[in-house]
Amino acid sequence: QVQLVESGGGLVQAGGSLRLSCAVSARTFVYNPMGWFRQAPGKEREFVATINWHGDDTHYADSVKGRFAISRDIVTGTMYLQMNNLKPEDTALYLCAAGHSPTDSVSTREYAYGYWGQGTQVTVSS
Repeated sequence: QVQLVESGGGLVQAGGSLRLSCAVSARTFVYNPMGWFRQAPGKEREFVATINWHGDDTHYADSVKGRFAISRDIVTGTMYLQMNNLKPEDTALYLCAAGHSPTDSVSTREYAYGYWGQGTQVTVSS
């Protein structure tokens, strides 16, 4: 059973920074594309960022470009999301996800991901 475990969330003031981590329990998932999504109360889940296994193919939602940076450790597969200049509208439950297969391409679509973590809460106060 593959497990994705997020950490690093918390309460921060607007303009502050947080670094989220997503650890993968299965070594075989090191090669799967991975992504971050977020869901605010009463809103649909939305794409944040995605990255391939090697880290040289990344994509971001327009709302976070220039403020967030996705990366991953190619040895352990752990994925990170560095979030800078946080805004109150970034408040959400952040979830990490892994693609179905190592041959998958990165994607902004939820259906492209077969494995999900439980999420870590990020709250940005104004």
